[in-house]
Amino acid sequence: MQRKAYGPGVAVLLAAVLAGCTGSSDDGGRTDDSNPGSAGAASQAAQPGRYATLPEPCGAVDDRTLEELLPGLGELADEQQREKAYAGEATLTYDTDRKVGCRWKVESLAATDRLLVDFERVVSYDHAVSDDARAEELFARKRTAAQLPEPAVTGSGSPSPSGSGTTGSADPSGSPAAPGSPSPTASPSVSPSELQPRILEDLGDEAFLDDALSSSGSTVQERTVTVAFRTSNVIVTIEYAEQPVTVGAVPDSKEMQDRARKLAAELSGSLGG
Repeated sequence: MQRKAYGPGVAVLLAAVLAGCTGSSDDGGRTDDSNPGSAGAASQAAQPGRYATLPEPCGAVDDRTLEELLPGLGELADEQQREKAYAGEATLTYDTDRKVGCRWKVESLAATDRLLVDFERVVSYDHAVSDDARAEELFARKRTAAQLPEPAVTGSGSPSPSGSGTTGSADPSGSPAAPGSPSPTASPSVSPSELQPRILEDLGDEAFLDDALSSSGSTVQERTVTVAFRTSNVIVTIEYAEQPVTVGAVPDSKEMQDRARKLAAELSGSLGG
C-alpha cells in the first residue's frame, strides 16, 4: 500500500500541537521530570511563630513591681548602689534574638531576695513543624522536669491540687514544726494543697508553678517559687527566691507565689499573650 505523504503545512501543525502538549521550562509549563507535588508541599509549610524578637529583659520589670518582689530596695541609701540594684544584671547569652534574661539580688535586714526573668524564643528548623509546636514540645519537657504532683480526683470526679511538691520541696506553707510547737501555716484562709506545685490555667497558652523549700545548712531555709508560661513560640520563666536572715524563719509561700504570679501576668500582658 502506498503511504500517504504529508505536506509542509501539516508538519508545521503537528509540531505546534506537540509543543503545546509537552510545554517547556521557558514558557512555565511542566517538564516531564518536574515534581508535581513540590508546589503543594511548599504551600503546606508550617507557619512561623507570633514573635520574631524578644523584649529587653532588664527593662521588662517596672520599678514598682521590683520593689514588691525585692523589699530591700527601699533600704538602700546609697544612690549609686540603688540604681545598680534596680537595673539588674543581664544573663550571659550568645544569641539575643533567641534567649535573654536578667537577674536581681537585694539584701535587706530581714532577708536576701533574688529574682531571675528569662525569655526564650523558639524557632523550628523543620519546615513540617511550626514554631508554636516546637515551643509546646520544649515546654512539655520543662514541665516534666519540674516533677509536678498529679492532681487528686475529688468525689465529683474533678481534679484538685494535691500531693507532694518537687524533690527537695517541703510543705509550701512552711517547714516542719519543732516538737511541741504548732505547725506553721502560710495563711488561715488558704489550705496547703492550694499552694502545692501545680498547672496554672489563666496564664498564656499554658503555664505551671513550682514551689520548693530547701535548706542551706541546718538552720537557714530558702524558698524558690518558679512560674513558667508559654505564649505562642516564646517561653518565659520566673524564679523568685528568698532566704531569711533570722534562724528558723520560713519565707511565706502564699506571699511569694502571689508576687511571682502577678509578675508573670504583667509579662504575659506585655507580650500580648
